[in-house]
Amino acid sequence: MASLIGEFDCKVDAKGRFMFPVNLKKQLEATFEKGFVINRNLHQKCLVLYPIVEWEKLNKKLSKLNRLIKANDVLVRKFTGGATGCDPDNTGRILLPKALNDYADIKADIKVLGSNNVIEIWDKKLYEDFLNQDLDIEKLAEDVLGGLDFNDETE
Repeated sequence: MASLIGEFDCKVDAKGRFMFPVNLKKQLEATFEKGFVINRNLHQKCLVLYPIVEWEKLNKKLSKLNRLIKANDVLVRKFTGGATGCDPDNTGRILLPKALNDYADIKADIKVLGSNNVIEIWDKKLYEDFLNQDLDIEKLAEDVLGGLDFNDETE
């Protein structure tokens, strides 16, 4: 699957559905029709929409954890607890489950973001607040990316 990119303004209707952005749908190609799993983000107050192929890869890794180890058990439970399968309807709308919608404080206006192999769904105001936080992006980039070899063509 290609890396998903783009930032889209969408509206959530009274039933909790939003029209999936056409540009993202094109990027997903045939994967779109296979459906998604939606869940809470571990680090931010937003939702993550996993194309089913990506969810299956992640879940395969999680299933290898020894659940007799408490930390593993807690992580798997916390991470998968809110996970909900969702399929687009015949018009391309996705239903946001109420519990997840409430968790992310989603109102009517949302931001839908292509984020590498997943899609993030944010309340528009919370996303703007996130972008406006005082953060030294140069330092963050150095800390996270500084040790990578960007000249290595084998990856």
